[in-house]
Amino acid sequence: QVQLVESGGGLVQAGGSLRLSCAASGRTFSSYAMGWFRQAPGKEREFVSVISRSGGTTNYADSVKGRFTISRDNAKNTVYLQMNSLKPEDTAVYYCAADDKAGFIGTRRSQYYYAYWGQGTQVTVSS
Repeated sequence: QVQLVESGGGLVQAGGSLRLSCAASGRTFSSYAMGWFRQAPGKEREFVSVISRSGGTTNYADSVKGRFTISRDNAKNTVYLQMNSLKPEDTAVYYCAADDKAGFIGTRRSQYYYAYWGQGTQVTVSS
């Protein structure tokens, strides 16, 4: 199993930036593709971004493409989400999640593939 703890959320003005971190403990971090998801009030949880086990492949939701960047440091057991040019519609609780069955370069967008989840971190973007 793996335990995930997100950090870095907060309140920021529109146009600002935040960097989220997700620290993993437990089984070998490089065994997991890592995803970020978010859930706004009254909405379904949605895919944001994913990075493959090696870090060589990434995938983004259209709504964040060009503004958000996912990365990972397997030596530090941490995955990051750099969020730039934030918009009020980015306001949500952000969750990191681990997919232990993705292939070496696999990046899966459906939350149903992710067996392990963090507790979430709130991101609020004011207009």
